[in-house]
Amino acid sequence: MMGKVMTMAQAIGRFVPDGCSVLMGAALESLIPFAAGHEIIRQRRRNLTLIGPISDILFDQLIGAGCASRVIAAWVGNVSAGLAHNYRRAAEANTPHRLDIEDHSNFTLSLALLAGGLGAPFIPTKTLLGTDLLPGSQSFQLSSEPDTGAPLVHVQAITPDVAILQVQRSDREGNAHCWGNLGVSEEGGLASRGVIIVAEEVVSREMILSDPNRVLLPSAKVVAVVHEPWGAHPSPVQGFYGRDHGFYEQYHLASRAKEGFEQWLKEWVLDVEDRTGYLARLPKDRLNQLKPSQRRLAAPVDYGY
Repeated sequence: MMGKVMTMAQAIGRFVPDGCSVLMGAALESLIPFAAGHEIIRQRRRNLTLIGPISDILFDQLIGAGCASRVIAAWVGNVSAGLAHNYRRAAEANTPHRLDIEDHSNFTLSLALLAGGLGAPFIPTKTLLGTDLLPGSQSFQLSSEPDTGAPLVHVQAITPDVAILQVQRSDREGNAHCWGNLGVSEEGGLASRGVIIVAEEVVSREMILSDPNRVLLPSAKVVAVVHEPWGAHPSPVQGFYGRDHGFYEQYHLASRAKEGFEQWLKEWVLDVEDRTGYLARLPKDRLNQLKPSQRRLAAPVDYGY
């Protein structure tokens, strides 16, 4: 039984159609599903709504490749180097085409996804009062407390069509273990209509059940499981590999001009068939340098009675 396991190309082809809304980068600066984003580019998806708190350079690549028409995010940039050049060109000059932008804070995006997962139309909060994110926003509605009349902000629910979540390991049905910084992975997965799990390892159900508290989501939410080692590179996956700072810097320099980005995209995405081809382009010793230099195991947990 293969369960829900399929290739990245199959998962993107089936569950990320043109015009859908996609949550990625839910764990902030780690566990960013770059391999999935690159496959979206190779399959030339169009008119996507990109949703995420901090996608680092992944959203920038999808925007530059012409895949996105809308972004709902707290920040789009390059954590190591600063600006996301494609995002800026789209926002300021409609290049490669117009990009609609809906600004959030990290906190309001998490509230919006929490509301989506709860099936609530909104969550009330006092955050953002007095900020310039409120005027003209589709995501927030000014209200007031029923008893005191004090001002409130209603953060409207977000329900992505699909969430793509990178994890350390999963079984074939999508029961996944994830550790380290989770960001809004759980809230985002529950809010989404379907979840694609991208796993460094595919393991037995018995291994997953040995630590049930670490399971990220109900497997009923998962539509596909993709076994993709190094699928988050150049972002880190705790316990597997660290952040490739040099790669981020190289991308920053290459993407400063539109022509430079197009050459980078051709070399690293369009001219490689899959993740194996991408990894083969890295310097031979790069992956070994990113592997953990020491193990830091959590203490065992006794689930017995």
